[in-house]
Amino acid sequence: MYRIPSGRDRVSKVVVVGIGGVGGYFGGLLARHCQGSIAMDTVEAAASGLYEDPGQAVRVAFVARGAHLQEIRANGLLLNTAERSGLVCRPAMATDELERLESPDLCLLCVKGYDLEEVSRRLAAIVRGTTVIMPLLNGVDIRERIRRHVKTGLVLPACVYVSASIERPGVVTQKGMAGLLICGRDPDHPKYDPSPVAKLFEGAGITVRLEKDAYPAIWEKYLFIASFGLVTAWADRSFGAVLEDPELRDLVRGIMEEIAEVAAQRGIEFETEIIGSSLKKAENFPYETKTSYQRDVEKRGRNEGDLFGGTIVRLGRDLGVPTPVTQRLFGEIEARLKAP
Repeated sequence: MYRIPSGRDRVSKVVVVGIGGVGGYFGGLLARHCQGSIAMDTVEAAASGLYEDPGQAVRVAFVARGAHLQEIRANGLLLNTAERSGLVCRPAMATDELERLESPDLCLLCVKGYDLEEVSRRLAAIVRGTTVIMPLLNGVDIRERIRRHVKTGLVLPACVYVSASIERPGVVTQKGMAGLLICGRDPDHPKYDPSPVAKLFEGAGITVRLEKDAYPAIWEKYLFIASFGLVTAWADRSFGAVLEDPELRDLVRGIMEEIAEVAAQRGIEFETEIIGSSLKKAENFPYETKTSYQRDVEKRGRNEGDLFGGTIVRLGRDLGVPTPVTQRLFGEIEARLKAP
């Protein structure tokens, strides 16, 4: 069983909210690293002190739902990584009742953007002043969205690079390069050093890059995913099809330029050739790659359009930055979804 040093920075209770691709990969590796002989239990065990352990064991709880949750409870999470398949990751507990968990030392938020508001409201009930929240989802205003409901604790700006998804209930598969987690300090609590959290991840074999300011990295990723997400969803074309079509490629560039200007007004400094390098990065994806936003729009279901288009438009308006390309594509996507 993995144990950590005692002291004021000890992390012994970890909650992973959302066991999809991101939560399944990072949370699964943490649970496997920390599990030892810990047996998974049901939510009823929370009230009886499941987390209490005089030996300071690190206990990881999963918050999931539906058939995925039932499989995890029965057999653990089966994690397939690019390096190794068939990793059985057994959390100390798996539940869909977030409010009944004890206050965690560390909470990984790995939900979709459209679930963030509801989850933040629920999370507020168990967060205490020393709880560290690490949101591992796309977006440049995630910390602000969380703070609308969670008024205490620390929220570390973060982003991740990983390609992983639920293959079937109870199984998460990661492909390509190993996951990377980039994390910075809470602007409201700059004296808090996240090194103990980083060491916990590193012990689980997760690569972590600590930054004094993580926002440039967060905006760099956002510039890429928001622009390609909007254009692929609007045109219903794959990465490769967008890149080979001059008009669609110009739309991607136009949205990137708008995001870069919004970022500049927020004090974010990019490398000089950020747009060119971002377009070049897209060439490394398989031709048929679709963005998750595109897939959600195809299904006409819940989607992260507001996280991308909505955020760009609002920030542009507040900062006096014109965003005509984003407004047009996002508006037309929304209109299409509302049509009978």
